[in-house]
Amino acid sequence: MLLTRLFLTVAAILAGLAVAAGAFASHALKERLTERALEIFETAARYQMYHALALFLVAILLSRAETIAPTLSIAGYAFITGITIFSGSFYALSLTDIKWLGAITPLGGVAFLVGWGCVAVAAWSFK
Repeated sequence: MLLTRLFLTVAAILAGLAVAAGAFASHALKERLTERALEIFETAARYQMYHALALFLVAILLSRAETIAPTLSIAGYAFITGITIFSGSFYALSLTDIKWLGAITPLGGVAFLVGWGCVAVAAWSFK
């Protein structure tokens, strides 16, 4: 139950921050960033929201199926890691234009893929 509460809480915070980031991009950053940098920032916010919702899904599934908890736990942590690395590096890249930050973004993408793979395994195991 503790992990379910943790994932639900983190998912709500990350989803709220994704909304705030999107609004910030639309209003405060529109005139300050290049079109490409703004596109990168918006991609970060979009993927953050998608995976915050995925984290909600993981938490709900965890609360219902204790037998597949290890796979779902990995999925939840993978989504949190993916948001941190993928979205975080994209936010930083768009705001600073430090090009090497783009090189770590795929690591976040791999974490997302691990998360979705674990959800698939858990779904197959669901009774």
